[in-house]
Amino acid sequence: MLYREAGQFKSSYRSDQAIFPIFQDRIGVIIILLFAFLVIPMISSEYMLRSIFIPFLIFSLAAIGLNILTGYAGQLSLGTAGFMAVGAFAAYNLVIRLEWMNFIVAFAVAGVVAAAVGIVFGLPSLRIKGFYLAVVTLAAQFFIEWLFTAVPWFTNYSSSGVISAPPLIAFGYEFESAQSRYVLTLAIVAVLALLAKNMVRTTTGRAWMAIRDMDIAAEIIGIRPLWTKLQAFAISSFYCGVAGALWAFVYLGTVEPQAFDINRSFEILFMIIIGGLGSILGSFLGAAFIVLLPIALNNAASLFTGSGLPADIVTNFELIIFGLLIIFFLIVEPHGLARLWQIGKEKLRLWPFPY
Repeated sequence: MLYREAGQFKSSYRSDQAIFPIFQDRIGVIIILLFAFLVIPMISSEYMLRSIFIPFLIFSLAAIGLNILTGYAGQLSLGTAGFMAVGAFAAYNLVIRLEWMNFIVAFAVAGVVAAAVGIVFGLPSLRIKGFYLAVVTLAAQFFIEWLFTAVPWFTNYSSSGVISAPPLIAFGYEFESAQSRYVLTLAIVAVLALLAKNMVRTTTGRAWMAIRDMDIAAEIIGIRPLWTKLQAFAISSFYCGVAGALWAFVYLGTVEPQAFDINRSFEILFMIIIGGLGSILGSFLGAAFIVLLPIALNNAASLFTGSGLPADIVTNFELIIFGLLIIFFLIVEPHGLARLWQIGKEKLRLWPFPY
């Protein structure tokens, strides 16, 4: 009875095209945003903000980028971390070589640079798809990581190959505290997530889904496959590039190319598989699962074993349980955690009269 759209008539184009057409969804999103912007910075410790919430938000943004490409457009990619590295190193070089540039503008330009790189490696998508396209993106991952390691210009000739982000100053304010960095990250992620949520409902998003479901049929009805696939690669890489810039500047502060290795790409791929392919909400749920589960397992291991077991054995047990839980979720709900939320909403529509 509480979650039912019956009686909510769409009497104007504006209400019909709303991102969240159901009133309860709008109220829920507003409450979540108010809680995230106002309550979490006040009640959370610096450790929770820097080590849990900020990486969770950045991973969510990268997962949204990959979900656009893989979940909506159906193009499998294993080079997500490589595009994140492009964003991180592009933002670094923009900020240190163009000192007048605001770092927020540098993040946006870094996203554009990552989008251009994504278009280059997305060109083969017209002729190949599936696992063959995954191999191409895997080559992009290895090439980008090698490029930033082998060419010292990208690291400003740093002898260690490590880049250190300059202070985050915008409009005379320095984002130094954990609270300010969290709010900055949350604002960027919230804006881009809402844009992505809106984008997948437009002609562009419908063209992606048509290509994903059957590219030949999509071409017959007038959708240009190359343009649509490259568009998906560009926008996906833009999101990943901004996520990489946030990872380097806001989360770590000091980063090297190996921070964006193939393991990071698989990590983000697992997020969208567990969270739900083709779902913006699933990107957040998958990121929360990957970020929070190891912390929960670590605390549980400390609670049950205390200091009785060596740390390396406890770590291996955590990895084993982590893998088993991923397999369990994929068997029980292969459509991801977002599907569980959708089933819950369908039950709420009928509750308390399930007939």
